[in-house]
Amino acid sequence: MTRVLKRETADLSSYPDLVVIYLGMRVNSPRGMLTLMSFGRKIRASVEAQPDGLLLHENLMLSLFPPHGGMRQYWRDFDSLERWARSLPHQKWWQSFLKDRGGTGFWHETYFRGGQIESVYIDMPRIGLGKFAPVTPARGSLFSARRRLGIREGSEPPPGISEEELYRPGSP
Repeated sequence: MTRVLKRETADLSSYPDLVVIYLGMRVNSPRGMLTLMSFGRKIRASVEAQPDGLLLHENLMLSLFPPHGGMRQYWRDFDSLERWARSLPHQKWWQSFLKDRGGTGFWHETYFRGGQIESVYIDMPRIGLGKFAPVTPARGSLFSARRRLGIREGSEPPPGISEEELYRPGSP
């Protein structure tokens, strides 16, 4: 007896501004294993706090050798994602990570229902979009996700770290 194919799709009509972000952390040195492991507890607590706009969080294992963990998150809209990313605890994690990457590399790729895409890669080999598209330093007009997307600046929360602070002589 042939089983009837169950073919479905997600009705996203209630989510016109949906944003999907993939994030990953890759171990680049032995010390990086401790850094990667330390983030699991932090991420879990953050998700359990149910940030406004986070619709779904899923953990991903991208590679065992080298260890490379990640996550996929679905957000109601970019403003919700950005507001969370620029507030505590994420803001503190990001500032600490940029000062000392702890033997890891980090990346994210963000996809918008309207077709926009933005990405950033820190201490990573070519991955994802960067494997086939040219990469350029994430500075100036490409420093923040908002700038990479060409979204007007002015009403957003302050960044976790400014470009001037990040690239000040003697900083990370």
